[in-house]
Amino acid sequence: MVSAGDFRNGLTIELDGNVYQIIEFQHVKPGKGAAFVRTKLKNIKNGGVVEKTFRPTEKCPQAHIERSDMQYLYSDGDLYHFMDTTSYEQIALNEDAIGDSLKFVKENEMVKMCAHNGEVFAIEPPLNVELEITETEPGFKGDTATGATKPAVVETGATVLVPLFVEQGDKIKIDTRTGEYLSRV
Repeated sequence: MVSAGDFRNGLTIELDGNVYQIIEFQHVKPGKGAAFVRTKLKNIKNGGVVEKTFRPTEKCPQAHIERSDMQYLYSDGDLYHFMDTTSYEQIALNEDAIGDSLKFVKENEMVKMCAHNGEVFAIEPPLNVELEITETEPGFKGDTATGATKPAVVETGATVLVPLFVEQGDKIKIDTRTGEYLSRV
């Protein structure tokens, strides 16, 4: 149990049957009345954000999130298959549990699987991935305006905006959190 007076950013707590991560917190001591803690909580299963106030003496159970390294094997239709590289145990997750977190991940890449009480709720891809461009329009000479971009399709099928000098067949580095082009490899 953790009391509201000990809240910190990034702490995960269980509240009303859901698991929340504290995004922001603020200890408020008004001139009149009792002090309280104002928080902004993110539901880590569905992504919703709520604001809630607590008395500093209120206690909440701390939620323990298990993060394990898994290898993404393949997908067949709406099931995605993963393997624990230490025990070789395989699990399959449906498309609802995955969301769009694998749009920049190739087969046989390592991902982090986040679970609470044995229930997987999120897949965290690596922060940066290197992918090859499978199709893009050719850049034209003279198109040197700063910040000009064009759409490009990478080998996983996702579309990324890239600078005009990037050609088909180039390997690029992508930030998986934002989907932005970082550099050529």
